[in-house]
Amino acid sequence: MTPPRSASPAALGEALSGIAGFGPFFVLNTGPGQGEWRPVKEVYAAGLAHLVADRAACYGTGETRIAASIVQLGHAARLWSVMLGCAVAHGVVPDLSGLRQEAEGPSLRLAVPRGWHTPEDDALAPLLYRIVMDEHLVPLAAGLRVKVAAGLLHGNAASALAEAARELVRARPDLRQPATDLARRLLDIGDLRGKGAFTGPDLSFRRRTCCLYYRVPGGGKCPDCCLAR
Repeated sequence: MTPPRSASPAALGEALSGIAGFGPFFVLNTGPGQGEWRPVKEVYAAGLAHLVADRAACYGTGETRIAASIVQLGHAARLWSVMLGCAVAHGVVPDLSGLRQEAEGPSLRLAVPRGWHTPEDDALAPLLYRIVMDEHLVPLAAGLRVKVAAGLLHGNAASALAEAARELVRARPDLRQPATDLARRLLDIGDLRGKGAFTGPDLSFRRRTCCLYYRVPGGGKCPDCCLAR
């Protein structure tokens, strides 16, 4: 398979600036930034513990696995949003190997934006899958300090992907077909396969596992929850 062609930092920077207005999960900052930013490899190894603890306190729950699930879901949504937005709207794929996260929150940053022009259709979905799932969500799952079922985390990744596609189409209705096609191809790869499916033209989605949010005091079921009827 021919490696994807490198894209210039200027092209990546333009793409990231272009998608930032699609919604908060599409924001990936660039440059050195202010404050403390840690390599994601470090925060993955720590299981995003700072965010999990904050989320558990916010929810008022002693079930740390609920907080871990929701934090992983949110992080997956940030990754998928950036990757889908750049690929579909701008024809580039960011290289996330140098990704950093703010020490006290969930925001993400690249010191220098690098990446590739999107490869042919049959190679694009596997490339995005490798970057998001293999290079980021797998090590994050391995670092979690509390036991969360692998199927639940994979379901979170599928749900986050579907939500990213919906938000992309909401911001750019003209991109409905390529965004939908790419999301469907991704949902048929590896650990995403069988974790959920689109159920309507509005990209409504029904997942096969539950993120556990319904167990939060005062919480409920998400629109795509397998428990919702």
